Amino acid sequence: MPNLHDIERRINSVTSTKQITRTMEMVAAAKIRKASARMEDSLPWAAALSDMLVSTAAYSRVKDDPLINPHDEVKHSVIVVVSSDRGLAGGFNSNALRAAEKLMREKEAQGIKVSIIACGKKACGYFEYRGIKPLVEVRDRSADPTYAEASEIAEYVRKGYLANEIDEVLIVFNHMVNAGEQRLVTKTTLPIPRESFVSQMELQKFEKDLYFDFREHIDDKHEGAIEFEPDTRHCLIYLEAAYLRTDVYFALVDSAAAEQGARRTAMKSATDNATEMISTLTRIYNRERQGAITTEISEIVGGAAALEE
Repeated sequence: MPNLHDIERRINSVTSTKQITRTMEMVAAAKIRKASARMEDSLPWAAALSDMLVSTAAYSRVKDDPLINPHDEVKHSVIVVVSSDRGLAGGFNSNALRAAEKLMREKEAQGIKVSIIACGKKACGYFEYRGIKPLVEVRDRSADPTYAEASEIAEYVRKGYLANEIDEVLIVFNHMVNAGEQRLVTKTTLPIPRESFVSQMELQKFEKDLYFDFREHIDDKHEGAIEFEPDTRHCLIYLEAAYLRTDVYFALVDSAAAEQGARRTAMKSATDNATEMISTLTRIYNRERQGAITTEISEIVGGAAALEE
């Protein structure tokens, strides 16, 4: 059994750890409001842009569009993995990284070459440790992603897809369902899906569509002829480029919000565990201290009795 000094030192150590985890929990709780608001502000634009792209494609020669139509054969697949720069977020990073690695192995088993675009230090380090050099690396921006880095990734894969150097692009990231729940998402970016963004994210299935009232359920909507300037093809090209940038950007800001939620949950769990451990150690300390006091009293009484004899 440890002595009283060892138990007391352990209590002090756990108390210090608890103060750190509690502080990190509070910081994550403060950041999650801004991050979630940023994600929610990006959703209407992403959904509207997707709907506009789908509706415009209906008036265009989709069969001739290189970004919407899949390639005849998938030889090279690119997986964009979105992680965080820092840890202490529970299974936030490991879930995304393991899912990406599993997907990569499945593709390779089919004879498909797989490349990685890593967003976040954890993803970069994970794949570099396994001898996989990412095509593009984005570091130090996981908590505050920018549209510029999303545009860089989107333009890279767009040019590769048009040049037939890339045959499909997938994004693996954590979607923030709410402040306490994250859902792993694997979605196709290229070829561009012919379904709405809300359907791709399965928002209607897993959570309330915040923009349900503004979609195709309005009774007094009117349909009419649509004119495109300069023509349908130019409009579609513009919308496709904008959609790709927005798709990547939404994954980055969504992951940033999910990261703060996961970190808050992990730090709250660590704080609760520390509180329980302190309570347990305090009981052990008091029991050992009481035992020591009892032993000392017994020795004093026994010594006094021996002197009387």
